[in-house]
Amino acid sequence: MSGSPVPGSKPEPDQSCALCPRLAELRDQYRALEPSWHNGPVASFGDPSARLLIVGLAPGLRGANRTGRPFTGDYAGDLLYGTLLNLGFATGIYAARADDGLTLIDTMISNAVRCVPPENKPTPAEVNTCRVFLANRIRAQTSVRAIVALGRIAHDSTVVALGHKRSAYPFSHGARHDVRPGVVLFDSYHCSRYNTSTRVLTPEMFSEVFAGVKAHLSA
Repeated sequence: MSGSPVPGSKPEPDQSCALCPRLAELRDQYRALEPSWHNGPVASFGDPSARLLIVGLAPGLRGANRTGRPFTGDYAGDLLYGTLLNLGFATGIYAARADDGLTLIDTMISNAVRCVPPENKPTPAEVNTCRVFLANRIRAQTSVRAIVALGRIAHDSTVVALGHKRSAYPFSHGARHDVRPGVVLFDSYHCSRYNTSTRVLTPEMFSEVFAGVKAHLSA
């Protein structure tokens, strides 16, 4: 990581970010294999003044890494954006494309790791390295009142980004944690195809988490 630019207070990495050599190498491979794809760090998507921040794990290879928008182009996006549309956190039509015109309402979506990792599995070092951008994104969301962490890795990285020890707020689907005055961290299993096909997470379970967020924001 020597020689890489210091991220400073930026909430998004540069498209040429080389802080994680393994991820940069994979990105370069796919720039050669699939030059029409995004193949770069995937920026957060949504409303900078949003009260809700959703934190996922990392871009999917043929999802966000291809389309350039978080959770766009794979099954996880079908469930996430469908749920957001149903509960009024989005408007328009989700067509699994970055140019489908979908608009988020009072919501920002980001990831704990901004570049696609091999086999969708970032290393702990990559999660730690990329956390500076998550911390900066949280800091930039000055109106945030609710954060939804999708999966344990996103949860743990969010807790640390907020300045807490992981042990202070253990992950559990459906749990709610008062992580800052007026800010609640909501936990959900990740909306991956594997979790839903094995019934670890059902659409109803996922919807209940966001219904709780909506009630919190309406209080």
